[in-house]
Amino acid sequence: MRAAGRGGLKNLIVNADDLGWTEGVNRGIAEAHCNGIVTSASVLANGAAFALGVELARTTPGLGVGVHLNLSDGAPVAPPELVTSLVNDAGKFQGGPENLLLRMGRRKHHHRAMLLRPRRKLALEEVEREWDAQIEKAREAGIAPTHLDGHKHVHMLPGLFEIALRLAKRHGIGAVRVAHEESSLRAALSTGAQKHGAVVMRQGVQARGLKLLARDAREMAERAGIATADYFCGIAQTGELTREGVLQLVKSLPEGTTELMCHPGYVDAELQNSPTRLRDSRQTELEILTDTEIRNVVASQGIRLIDYGFTAREA
Repeated sequence: MRAAGRGGLKNLIVNADDLGWTEGVNRGIAEAHCNGIVTSASVLANGAAFALGVELARTTPGLGVGVHLNLSDGAPVAPPELVTSLVNDAGKFQGGPENLLLRMGRRKHHHRAMLLRPRRKLALEEVEREWDAQIEKAREAGIAPTHLDGHKHVHMLPGLFEIALRLAKRHGIGAVRVAHEESSLRAALSTGAQKHGAVVMRQGVQARGLKLLARDAREMAERAGIATADYFCGIAQTGELTREGVLQLVKSLPEGTTELMCHPGYVDAELQNSPTRLRDSRQTELEILTDTEIRNVVASQGIRLIDYGFTAREA
């Protein structure tokens, strides 16, 4: 059930992904919430700084916290021997969404595909087992998840969105991110000087691909009684947010509920040594998300800053 705004209201969820990745990322998210417009975060249950992320959530009650379902980075939460199709020989997750999508489509007796696609076909029951373990770890640590979303949008892959919905119902989680980027909001966010135009273009193509892969996601969530935001944006501009773009977004925000995905943080030694391309951009995003003019425009536009818990209650 989608959570459209009532009476022309404009609601904005500003969700910081990767809570628990490193201590510096945690500190950046906390500052972006306390001194900026971030209202929500999603925690990596297998993150190196998960315990510190839980402590942040405990001491920051105004921050909504969801679970960032992960199949791409680090070690599984479930015992590796119970999720063998998800891990490599070292017991770590073995690739991003493209890798997972290839292995989901693998067919027997297709020799060329077998040469191109590593390891055996992805076992969906193991995905559900692992994601269930990730949610349970967060809950046992004292987090009451407001929503589910996916690290690198993995939950939007065919067959995996259904698992996310099923787990949301099982754990009493009221909302799920639908990573269908609204083209008009993508255009607004693209305002400003682009440092890496080719990256933005490639990520824009990925955003369109996600829409095709799970085109019925919102309808599926509604049938399951799980809330979603009306609009979503931030894929094309991942790591490339500009102050001008965020200003244009809040000035042109549609009626209803919109989620802006972001990745604030401080660059620490752990982040420098971790397998992510989002390093210096995290501190740039932190500066944008705490910018005084952006905060003032949000207030002057009458935009309500909410989290997914509010969205689920209003649905």
